[in-house]
Amino acid sequence: MQRRITFREATWPADATALSLIRREVFIEEQGVPEPLEFDGLDPAALHWLATGPDREPIATLRMLPSGQIGRMAVRKPWRGHGIGSRLLDCAMEAARRHGWREVWLNAQDTRIGFYARHDFFVISDTFEDAGIPHRRMLHRIHHPGPAYRPSCIATKAHQGIPAP
Repeated sequence: MQRRITFREATWPADATALSLIRREVFIEEQGVPEPLEFDGLDPAALHWLATGPDREPIATLRMLPSGQIGRMAVRKPWRGHGIGSRLLDCAMEAARRHGWREVWLNAQDTRIGFYARHDFFVISDTFEDAGIPHRRMLHRIHHPGPAYRPSCIATKAHQGIPAP
């Protein structure tokens, strides 16, 4: 039996421990982001997604604020390079479509611009520093498909599909 990664919409009250664990490891410990900048008080109002591994260990997360800002995408190091970030981004884009949003935006680390460009985001700013890391703002205009559209990431259900490394 092949091991699978599960994707689901999470909530801050129920999943704060798992979401925080991933973000603490990636942003605070790996990248040196100060904790008060990482945990900015905006999480309770945000939409969140959580990816878990075969043993239900938290492996990746992403949040989207009511403003349409996507951020805090973090994939733990052993799980990178397996399409997990792309699936999380797909989940966020489908939620934005459901909300009827016309565009979403994010502040991408300069080293991640190519990743977001592959998902039809385009740069709309000069480089600026956030937490000591060079970033550029990127925008994505949302395509609203017709009635035959079937989302690949339904936020209320867990998703199986990406083989574990």
